[in-house]
Amino acid sequence: GARRRAQLGARLGARLGARCGAHAERPALRPAPMKLQLLSDLHLESEAFDPEPAPGAELLVLAGDIDATWAGFSRFAGWPVPVLFVAGNHEFDRRDVAAAWPELRERTAALGWTMLERERVVLADAAGRRVRFVGTVRWCDFDLFGPQRRAAAMRAGDYFLRVMGATSGDAPFDAAAVRECALTCRSWLERELAMPAGDRWNRTVVITHFAPSLRSNDPRYGTQNGTASFCNADDDLLRHADLWLHGHLHCRHDYAVPRPGAAPTRVVCQARGLAHKGEVAGWDPLKLIEV
Repeated sequence: GARRRAQLGARLGARLGARCGAHAERPALRPAPMKLQLLSDLHLESEAFDPEPAPGAELLVLAGDIDATWAGFSRFAGWPVPVLFVAGNHEFDRRDVAAAWPELRERTAALGWTMLERERVVLADAAGRRVRFVGTVRWCDFDLFGPQRRAAAMRAGDYFLRVMGATSGDAPFDAAAVRECALTCRSWLERELAMPAGDRWNRTVVITHFAPSLRSNDPRYGTQNGTASFCNADDDLLRHADLWLHGHLHCRHDYAVPRPGAAPTRVVCQARGLAHKGEVAGWDPLKLIEV
């Protein structure tokens, strides 16, 4: 609720301010933008990777698929800056999705992380600017290529869901169940992003695990039906965000989407991927992203 969001914002904002210090002694200078470190798709359940803080980062964003077993979360214990976490699909491997949510929230809270699932938190940087962070898995709705290809996309998606082996109650967490969750995420995201900022925030950052646009597709697979299991057609929502962070695709993206009357929306994916598939080549885990 609103009280919980305010408490989260105050706690994280205090940590950011304490780390960054005040800029009152340099009022003539333009305040430096907030700098983020973004990591996703580390797959620590099978991959050998030791995370380290990016010099200059004021916040770490974990955009899902960190560790299917959750054991690797402990590698981020005592992280020197606040951590925002949005779950990925593989955080639910071999689990009942509904039952896993409260357990996942408890596990991440114990590490001092802030998990966002259809939630927002507003953080103030050292200069006093308020940034709204909006987070959700945003499961795939299989409508990337339109309703005419939805059935084919859902059939392709069932392969990936069998790999997950998740359940929804007594039933498999299949493409129909994923689409139901996806539409719930989409509906919430639409409402949240349509809210007027007023004097509550100055910038908006969206964090999703699944990609918001076909522009984020993996060039190895292009417009195959299976790509609808990785990207959504949320292009109409991009204009409401200054920065959109995502994961899921095991490739990197950093592109700008023009929007009328404002600076372009920047979309960034910093997924690591799997070493044995050559997906780690060129990846920079210490990359800084400015808000």
